[in-house]
Amino acid sequence: MTEVVAALIWEGSRFMICQRPAHKARGLLWEFVGGKVEHGETKEQALVRECREELAVTVSVGSSFAEVTHEYPDLTVHLTLFHAAIAEGIPQMREHNDIRWITTDEIPQYDFCPADQPILEKLRAAHTAKQPET
Repeated sequence: MTEVVAALIWEGSRFMICQRPAHKARGLLWEFVGGKVEHGETKEQALVRECREELAVTVSVGSSFAEVTHEYPDLTVHLTLFHAAIAEGIPQMREHNDIRWITTDEIPQYDFCPADQPILEKLRAAHTAKQPET
């Protein structure tokens, strides 16, 4: 099992998604920024490192939003998505094909990695629950 961490970074009512490079596994699918936890790292340390490597930003890591275990044909991942905020820097595309800020209503317009699907459903449910009755 591969431990993977990712960041749920909000900017107002929109959150950040990144498109995987075409040459990598699950190429051109959308995901949350993050990556594998290396030996000797905490999940939080791994997330700070990954955001620095992939986006050239420093993040402050908050609480866990969701955890998912998913079996891909080539590996099994245990993904922990953390609330995070950009503490320093402006996101740059160092590894990804694209970066977007989307609302929860726009989720269906993007093809996400399968491991992210339960998280996206939880995000949409949480957002819908916050909407006032009209």
